[in-house]
Amino acid sequence: MFLRAEQSGLKLAIKGRTVTLVLLGAWLVITRADDVVRALGYAGVMAIFVVLGLVHYSLIATRFDQRWVKYAFVTLDIAIVSTLVATQPLFPTAADLPSVTIFRAPLFEFYFVILGVAAFSFSPGLVLWTGVAGALGWLAAFRHVASGLVGVLNWTDIPARPTAREVMAVVLDPNFGGWGSRIQEAILLMVVAALIALVMRRARSTLTRQLEAERDHATLSHMFGRFVPPTIAKAMIAGRGVLAPVEREATVLFADIAGFTEMTERAGAVRTVEIMNAFFDEVTRIVGDHDGIVAQFIGDAVLATFNVPVEDPRHAVNAFEAARAMLACVASREFAGERIRVRIGINTGPLVAGNVGGGGRQSYTVYGGTVNVAARLEALCKEHGTSLLVSAATARALPNAKLVAVGNVTVRGIAEPVSVFSIPLSNGEGTHHA
Repeated sequence: MFLRAEQSGLKLAIKGRTVTLVLLGAWLVITRADDVVRALGYAGVMAIFVVLGLVHYSLIATRFDQRWVKYAFVTLDIAIVSTLVATQPLFPTAADLPSVTIFRAPLFEFYFVILGVAAFSFSPGLVLWTGVAGALGWLAAFRHVASGLVGVLNWTDIPARPTAREVMAVVLDPNFGGWGSRIQEAILLMVVAALIALVMRRARSTLTRQLEAERDHATLSHMFGRFVPPTIAKAMIAGRGVLAPVEREATVLFADIAGFTEMTERAGAVRTVEIMNAFFDEVTRIVGDHDGIVAQFIGDAVLATFNVPVEDPRHAVNAFEAARAMLACVASREFAGERIRVRIGINTGPLVAGNVGGGGRQSYTVYGGTVNVAARLEALCKEHGTSLLVSAATARALPNAKLVAVGNVTVRGIAEPVSVFSIPLSNGEGTHHA
């Protein structure tokens, strides 16, 4: 990832560098229009830098883009700038002007431009190297110029407790080179490079920790999601293991495999597990597609909830549509080579939902009469020769559904009989007599 960031940053930096060089070259040519040779010289130098940048750009992310390549191009930039500083006069027409006066021109800023380009690489090593190489190139250029002159003045040539005239006599002397200032500039360049490199290192370290945390979070969510619904897993991880209990109206869907005992005796243990896993995979997908969650697998049964823990104003409709999709699914396919039949009960009403447990283990579940009625309706499907029964509370929320009244049933723990409905047998989905 960091390699891609470096490559992307270098490409961006080279683009900015090219634009800057073109603008700077145009400025130098325009301002030196009276000296054609000098103007063409500036244009040529800028063209060389642009070509080098384009060559580097073309190598990035190719098989020729070795680790040392970016260091080589930065070093080449510094070498060219330092060579020009060391060899080119400040004013070609002033032949008797000491060459050390070149250091009075605003040239040192070019090293910071190169450092800025290197900073786009997001590579602490390249930035640090740019600072060191730039400092060495600047000092080498000064040493080359100063070594060819006699009587180069420095700040130390100013007497102690000087007058203004004495200071000006040294500083304004054509032979004043200010060796101390050059060293100070080089040190500042390296300090700035070190600070940028440190910031980059800290940023990379912070980003690495963040990516590791996100990876661990994703791994935990994936592992946790294998045992509890992903929605619950994410909510519990966000809440640091705590999922606040809620009490609200919701719809509960209870689905069970008809003739499960007979099937297990016929299929055997291993194949029964394969059948169950294939069935549960489809049920979980269908429930999720309808904005519900599978709260529990209870033997061969599935307990799904709609509107908890994630709110859904269409929870009754979605639960009913999920049930129809389940019936259509089992009617049209096999599960690990086995045809199965399901019974489904749906009820809408108030319930309590939350994660409970003991001994350090927790699970998400729902409580209340609403859940009991849904389970009872699923069991009653066998008596009424249907695959789906819904309570009156759920039926009231399904104005467009074609339902037929089945009758009133008694549910343990509930004083009044519960009116139940089913889908017409002509739909095909209700013809699976359990």
